[in-house]
Amino acid sequence: MTHPVVPVDQRLRFIRHGATALNQAGLRCGGDLDVPLVAAGRAQVRHAVPSLARLQPALDLIITSDLRRTQETAHLIAQALGGVRIVIEPGLSERRLGEWNGQPAAQTHARLVAGETPPGGESDAEFNARIRAALHRIRPLLGRQPLLVGSKGVARVLGELAGLPGRLSVDNAALVVFDLAAMTWDAPAHRPAAAPPRAAAAGSQALAKALT
Repeated sequence: MTHPVVPVDQRLRFIRHGATALNQAGLRCGGDLDVPLVAAGRAQVRHAVPSLARLQPALDLIITSDLRRTQETAHLIAQALGGVRIVIEPGLSERRLGEWNGQPAAQTHARLVAGETPPGGESDAEFNARIRAALHRIRPLLGRQPLLVGSKGVARVLGELAGLPGRLSVDNAALVVFDLAAMTWDAPAHRPAAAPPRAAAAGSQALAKALT
């Protein structure tokens, strides 16, 4: 049985960041809460490196959000693979969860699935539009088959855009390859909220350098 070949500019390799203390405790950790990896999370990333080293074509570019946990994961991978280039795209950070940050994930799961917006947080529509807008910005880089280091919610949105059934849940330091052929690259229906100015400027400069 043969499988259709996915064009390289429609394939996105993704790894979730290593575990944080809140992840280990089963607590919500949105994009408006910037926390580092714990020792176990760094070990998870190092354990994933051999699989990443076997990817073909070989990794020569990593894209990450501006969150500490994703940047730390990206740097661990880049260093282990001999200094792979890193680009920061702030628009790919986790969904902002407002007052739900630090709450048990089990207590808010049904409300998130039902589409409820966390008080002081980001609506599902705003989050989806922000991720889609960020994908538009990195689209010129997809032909290089980069590795995107992101968060659980970002993986869920990518799964929806790729047409995967159900609500995708990706473990810490787990690798997924998304086929974005099913995604329509039209302009977002909702205008995404702007990233903090300093983070947005840093990401734009890194992206511009990667395109040259």
